[in-house]
Amino acid sequence: MLPRTLRELQSSSFGQESYRKRTIKDEMRINLIRKLEAKASIFPGIVGYEETVVPQVVNAILSRHNMILLGLRGQAKSRILRGLIEFLDDVVPVIEGCEINDNPFCPICRRCRDLMEEMGDNTRVDYRTKEDRYVEKLATPDVTIADIIGDIDPIKAAKGGHAVGSELSVHYGLLPRANRGIFAINELPDLAGKIQVGLFNIMQEGDVQIKGYPVRLPLDVVLVFSANPEDYTARGKIVTPLKDRIGSEIKTHYPGTLEHGLAITEQEAWIRRNSERKILVPHFIKQIVEAIAFKARADQRIDKRSGVSQRLPISCLENVLSNAERRSLITGEDVVVPRVADIYAALPAITGKLELEYEGELKGADSIARDLIRQAVQMVFRQYFPAADFKPVVEWFETGGHLKFSDVDSASIILARLDKVQGLLEKLDGLDAGPGTPPAIRVAAGELILEGLYSIEKISRSEERGYAAVDRKATQELYRDYTMERNRYKKPLN
Repeated sequence: MLPRTLRELQSSSFGQESYRKRTIKDEMRINLIRKLEAKASIFPGIVGYEETVVPQVVNAILSRHNMILLGLRGQAKSRILRGLIEFLDDVVPVIEGCEINDNPFCPICRRCRDLMEEMGDNTRVDYRTKEDRYVEKLATPDVTIADIIGDIDPIKAAKGGHAVGSELSVHYGLLPRANRGIFAINELPDLAGKIQVGLFNIMQEGDVQIKGYPVRLPLDVVLVFSANPEDYTARGKIVTPLKDRIGSEIKTHYPGTLEHGLAITEQEAWIRRNSERKILVPHFIKQIVEAIAFKARADQRIDKRSGVSQRLPISCLENVLSNAERRSLITGEDVVVPRVADIYAALPAITGKLELEYEGELKGADSIARDLIRQAVQMVFRQYFPAADFKPVVEWFETGGHLKFSDVDSASIILARLDKVQGLLEKLDGLDAGPGTPPAIRVAAGELILEGLYSIEKISRSEERGYAAVDRKATQELYRDYTMERNRYKKPLN
C-alpha cells in the first residue's frame, strides 16, 4: 500500500535522504546502471543500433545529458525517445492535485507551497506512473510560448481572486507539466526561434517570464529532441545557444545490412493476420522487398537529403501480402503465398515514399519504382544463384517458347505452365522449393527465376507479364541507333 499523506511518505522508502534529493537525471542513471548490471535489453525492438546509436544514448544518460537525435525520416528516433521511460521508476510521489507534479519534499509552485503550510504532514500525496511522466510535442511553426511554457489565465485569476501577476494565475504549458519527467520535442528546427530561446533559458536559468511577469520555476526535467538534418536549412534551424546546451547530439542511420532491415520489417509489418487462410511468405520475397529500400537509398535519382524511410519496405510487404490474399480469395485457394508479381502490384506503397531528384522526376515515380524492383530481384537472384547454369531455360525461350500469366492465376495453373519450361523446376531446390513443398511456394520460386533471368537480360518480359526470348536484333539496332546519334553530335578534334 502506497503512502497517502506526507507523514506516511516520510517514514517510507520514499522518505530516505538519497531519494529526496534525487533528480530525474539521477533516477534514469540509476535505473540504467541496474539494467546494464543485470544484462537486460536496453531498447527492446530497436534493431541495428546495438553498436552505434544505443551506446551513445547510454553514455548520454550516464552523463545526465539532455540529448537530440539527428537523422532522416524512418530511423526510429521517436521510438527511442519513447523508450526512455523504461529508465524511470514505476511510480513517483507528487502532491495531490498539482499541475506540475510537485515533489512533496521540495515543492516549487506557489499553490503547493501554500498547501503544505496549511496542511503540514497531512498534505495528501498522489502518484504518477512512468507513462504519465513522458510528454511529447511535435514542433510546428504555429506553436506558441504559451503552449510550451504557459500563460496568464485571467479566468483563473478572477475565480480565485488572485492578482493577474500572481503565480496562482498562471496556466502552465507542456514543459512545466513535464516536471519530474521527460519532455520530448519532435522536429525541433520547426520551432520558432523565440520559443527555442525560452527553452534554453529554462534549461540554464530555471526561470521564465510570462506576460512580463518573472516566475521562478527550477524544473526537474530531461529534455530530449529529434530533428532531420534537412530541416537545418530547408525550414528552420536550431538556435546556437539552445544547441550549445544540448549535451549529446546522436546521429541515427538506416539499417546497415539486409538482415537488420529484414528483422525490422518483420517486426513492424502486419504479417500475422487474422485470416482463415494459411499465410506463407517466402524468405526470398521478404529479401526482395527489403532490397528495394537499399537500392533506393543508393539510387542517384532519389533525393539523398530526404532519405528512404524504413516504412517503405514495411508498407510494401503489407501490400504484397494483401495482393496475395486478394488472389487467394478470387481463386479459392486455402494458402496465401506472395510472388514477385505481387511486389509490382504494391507500387502504391513505394512511389509515395520516394522524393525524386530532377532526373527522377523526368522518368516518373512509377518507372523508378519498377526499376528498383527489377534491381532488387537481380540482387536476390544473384545471391541464390551465383553460378547456376540456366542455359536450358533460356534455350527453351529462344526456340520459340513463351509464357504468360497474370497475378490472379492460381498456383496449379501457373505450375502446369512452368513445368513446360525445360529445366526450370529442377532449379527450384536452390530456393528451398523442391517437389515436396506446396505448389504456391514452387510457383513463387519459379517466378523469381524468370524475373531474375529477365533482370539480367537473358529473357524478355512484356508489361502484360509475358515471358519470351530476348530480341537480339532489336537490341543491336537500338544500340546502333544510339551510337549513330551520339557520333552525330561529336565535335571533330581539329
